[in-house]
Parts: sequence; structure tokens; C-alpha cells
Amino acid sequence: MEKVAVKKLREGAVLPTFGSNEAAGADLYACLEQDVTIGPGETVFVPTGLAMELPRGYAGLIYARSGLACKRGLAPANKVGVVDSDYRGEFIVALHNHGSQPQTISHGERIAQLVVTPVLIPEYIEVETLSDTQRGTGGFGSTGR
Repeated sequence: MEKVAVKKLREGAVLPTFGSNEAAGADLYACLEQDVTIGPGETVFVPTGLAMELPRGYAGLIYARSGLACKRGLAPANKVGVVDSDYRGEFIVALHNHGSQPQTISHGERIAQLVVTPVLIPEYIEVETLSDTQRGTGGFGSTGR
């Protein structure tokens, strides 16, 4: 099992936890001095109170928690947050309220999930032609016919 160094930046910060033995994402928790209310259509930056040292060659992907998104309309504003392995600042989740009612987040509430995954860092090279494929240049919806 890979190890990820985690530094608590604020009192009351909670280390990420897995909801089950085989969960892919670890829950991230709000680290707040007071409750924060997110109005309909509003985005609020919610701190976790944590900084991490992700292994080189990996990235942290911050996804919505399905219950929070489906039941309360709260999900990361950027859909999926990408945390690079060389980032050492606080993990902050930009929560957006997609619903029609204000939603309140409290300290210690699970606000998102973090998936740590390997990444390929390619060298992009300019070429004159690309190889042919069956799909070719068919774009959006082209394979669903």
C-alpha cells in the first residue's frame, strides 16, 4: 500500500478516510471555524485543513461525494479537481450548490472524495500526420449511431 504524507494545517482537521475496505476514494472533511451556507448557484471554497505530499508520478483527483451531490446538489465547481504531486498547499474544495435551496456545511462534514491515481507525463511532439483509425475524426456522438 502506498503511503501519502499528510500535514494538518489547522486544529480540528481530519485525515482522509475510506468508507469501506475497497473504496477507491477517501473522504475529505470540512475544517471550519463556523458553519458556511452555500446559496443556490453559489460556489464557496471549503478548507480541509490538510496539505499532502502525493507521490511523484501520481495526482490527486477530487470528486463529488455521490450522496452530497445527489441529495443536496453540492459538488466541486470544477467537476474534478486535479492536485499535482508537487503541490504542497492546503487542499481546498470549491463546492458549488446546483440546487434551489441554500445548503449548510459544518465542521467535520464529508465534502468530497480524493482518488490518488498514477499519471503519465508525456512529451508532446508536433507531427504532420497521425495514424488512421476506424473512428477517424468522428467527434461527439459519432460512435453511438
